[in-house]
Parts: sequence; structure tokens; C-alpha cells
Amino acid sequence: MTGGGSGADEGTPERGGLRTALGGLTTRGRSFLAAGTAAAACSYLLGQPDLLRVGLLLAALPLVCVLVLHRTRYRVAGSRTLSPARVPVGAESRVRLRVENISRLPTGVLMLQDRVPYVLGPRPRFVLDRVEAGGHREVSYRVRSDLRGRYPLGPLQLRLSDPFGMCRLTRSFSAFDTLTVVPRVEPLPAVRPGGEATAYGEGRRHSPALAGDDDVIPRGYRHGDDLRRIHWRSTARHGELMVRREEQPQQARCTVLLDTRDTAHPGSGPDAAFEWAVSAAASTVVHLLERGVSVRLLTDTGDTVPGPDVTGGFASGTTSADAVGLVLDTLAVVEHSAEDGLSAAHDVLRGGEGLLVAFFGDLDEEQAAVAGRMRRGSGAAIAFVLDGDAWSRGPGGIRFSAGQVPVAERLRLLRRAGWTALPVRPGDALADLWRTAADRPGDGPGGGDGPDRRPGNRPAADGLEAAMKRSGNGSVDGNVGGNVGGNVGGNVDATGVHGTYGDAAYGHAGYGDAAYGHAAYGHGSKPSKGAL
Repeated sequence: MTGGGSGADEGTPERGGLRTALGGLTTRGRSFLAAGTAAAACSYLLGQPDLLRVGLLLAALPLVCVLVLHRTRYRVAGSRTLSPARVPVGAESRVRLRVENISRLPTGVLMLQDRVPYVLGPRPRFVLDRVEAGGHREVSYRVRSDLRGRYPLGPLQLRLSDPFGMCRLTRSFSAFDTLTVVPRVEPLPAVRPGGEATAYGEGRRHSPALAGDDDVIPRGYRHGDDLRRIHWRSTARHGELMVRREEQPQQARCTVLLDTRDTAHPGSGPDAAFEWAVSAAASTVVHLLERGVSVRLLTDTGDTVPGPDVTGGFASGTTSADAVGLVLDTLAVVEHSAEDGLSAAHDVLRGGEGLLVAFFGDLDEEQAAVAGRMRRGSGAAIAFVLDGDAWSRGPGGIRFSAGQVPVAERLRLLRRAGWTALPVRPGDALADLWRTAADRPGDGPGGGDGPDRRPGNRPAADGLEAAMKRSGNGSVDGNVGGNVGGNVGGNVDATGVHGTYGDAAYGHAGYGDAAYGHAAYGHGSKPSKGAL
């Protein structure tokens, strides 16, 4: 085989027995045989010897054609080439057929037929003129499918016919090829999900969601250290500013969760909600792998791609071509599962780190609670929740299958657990939703639609960024002191050392009210720039 795509050398066709050859009699051949038999019978009844000779001639002609055609030793080699062998939904693949006469005798008229599944279109048929000894003929056709899957092509069939049209034999080659129709991959904007609209690339900002297994062993703060690396819990424990070390020994990681439960996705066909989710999962995996992130695909059944024996279960961005092919081939044949819940996926995610991107269908309260617990082990979590009510409405707004929990309630439950949750309705583009997920912050555990994002009511990390932007050319240590007052003093009672370093040290008596403490949480005090 030469050229791109895949191909198979069909070899020489298989020849059936004489009984198979007799079964290849055409309507004309069977008519001649019947007429000859009838003439011979009439000759016996009427005593007409001449009629017997006519009957024998009529009956012998198709039988001789069958015998000659059966004994014909055409040595024909066939091959097939797919270009490409893996195509997205709705795209075309070109199939090239090559027939070569490897015998010393020329062939007669040949008819080729390649067997293809009905979803790829009608079976292609070609009529080839006489092929000289050592010569070849090439033909091609196109196939496309609007449905994912793996489709066998072949075997190639060669039809032989005698010059009188009395008999037609079909000889089949033995080889098959496989066309893989993968989900459509949508390009995504180069923004970072999880609340930071920072572009990917060199010098990008490292967020906990995409930091992978960052070395969180803290050390003391040094002048000039990045304020974003302050480790608040260690600061409260040691009584001095502590920062994460700079080393990041491992790649960023992300888990893409695809909900395949049969009860979660109403409808069927290429425009169904499940097909949108599969395509979105493929787009997310390809997008992250192309940017060097280690990614794994996880389904509600607990199955992962790649398997747990491959680089800890994550596909490496350094081998993105192979990883993309593996994931796309898996998603090409993924089907609805019979799972009732998300417990199997939760068990796999237990203790996991990095970004979590999930595509959920219908959820009841119990399943939403399990999904909420998945968030605990992740740096950041984004949920795209398909609105089953909208996807399953027919003409006139009639719903074909009832949902379990309204999408607004599902979003509220997930946001309460800390997810950045977005609804998905028919016609929504993943690229727009991806950009929205990057622009909006991660939702906190306060319920509703997440924390209030007004300037005076920001969480600790955003208060830190705001303080940095408002500080102008002031002392870096002054910013640090003010932020420690706001964050450690305001939050440290959850660590159990409130009496030591809460109000007394950095909270209210230190630099809480005066610097960045209450200002970050919306109490109205303007930040100052005093030194710690």
C-alpha cells in the first residue's frame, strides 16, 4: 500500500464450487435451460427427434457457460486504500480500489462491488473493461456518515459474466478495512478555565487548578516573591509569611468526565444531547492536550482513557498525537451506559488533583450530591449541565421524556458544592461556553449562584489581586502585611489557631481593618500601604 490512510491487500478472490456456479445462472440462462428441458420432453412425447436436438442445444448452452466461467482462472489482485481512515462526523473519506491482472491472459469485462454499511451510503459498483495481462485499473468513491462509529469496508466483490449473459459469478476477496468516524472537534479559545482568562503559552500564570502536583512544601517569604504563591494555612501555623516553593515537578493535569448514563440524556440521533456531550468532551481533551496538559477521559462507569497503567492514567501532552487518536477512537464507539449513578466515577476521582471538567445530563438530588463531592479533591471544577427539558422538547413545546430535576436546581446544587456550573441548551456553542467559564469565577460554597462579585465583597485570592493592582508603587512588603491581615486574620479561626494569630496578631489588632482585611470582604475601609 502506498499513500496516506489505511489499506489492505485483498489478494486473489475466493472461487466457489460448481454448485455455487450453477446458482449464478441469470434469468436468461435459466430460461434457456427450462426451454431446452421442455423441448426434450415434447420430443419424447411427440416422437420428434429434431425437437430433441433443439432442446439439447438450448439446455447445453447455459451449462457450458457455467462450466467455462467456473474454470476460468483469472488471477486478479485487489487492494483498498482509505484516505483518511479516521474522519469526524459529517466529513468525507476517499476510498481507492485497485484491481491488477497478474495472470498471462487478459480478462473479460469485470464488475466491482465494495460492500459498505448502509449508513455510509449505497454500495459502489464499477464496470471495468478488458484488463490486459499485467495491467491494472483504479477507481475511487467517497463515503461519509453523520453517526459516530467504526464501520467495516469490504470484502471487495468481483463479478464475472460470460459473453452470452447466461451466468454471472461473484467472487469475494477476503480483506476488510475499518473506517472510524469520530466526534466532531470544535476549536476552543486559548483561555484558561477555572476563573482565570489567562492565555496559554510560555510565561503563563500558574493557577492551582492547572498546577498539577505542585510542590506545596512551604518556605519563608522573601522580598520579591510572587504574592500569589503565599500559602495561607502554613502562614497561620508558623506565624510568618510562608510561600510555596517554585518547583513544579509534574505537568498540569485535567480530568474530563463524560456522563453516559442512558437516563441522563433524552433523545437519540446526531442532534441529541448525548452527541453534543461526546463532541464537547472530545473538543476539551484535544484542546488541553495540544497545550501540554496531561488529560484523562473518565466516564460514569469508572473507565478511564488511557488506562491506569499508562503514565498514572493520564495522557501526556508531549505525545498528544497518539493520545488524541486514542481518545477519539474511544469516543467514536462510546454508548449509553446502564449505570444508575455517578459513584463509580466518584471513586476514581477520590483524592485526585488538578482541573475537573464534567459534562452532566439529568441529575437527581442524590446524583447531584455525589457530583458535589467530586469537587473536593480537585483544584477547580467546571460543569456543563445539559438542559434535558430543552433538548427533548418536540414541536409545540411537548417534552418527550421528563427530566429528573430542573436544570436551575441542578446548577444551584453544583454551585453550592463549589463548581462553576453552566447550563447547555440546543444551539449553544462549546467555544462560547468555554469562554464564559474562563471569564466567570469558580462558585463558592455559599449556595445560589456563587459569591457576590462586587468589588467590596471578594474572596481572599481576588482581594489579594485587587490589593496588588491598587498598591501602585508602594512597598511590596506593605501589600503583604495588609493581605495577611485580611486573609489570615479573617479566615484563620477555621484552622483552630484563632486565638494566637487571628484577631490578636494579624486580624483586627494588626493590619486587618487598617490594611486589606475588611476592605477585601467589603467593609469599606480603603487599603493602606503600611509595612508589616
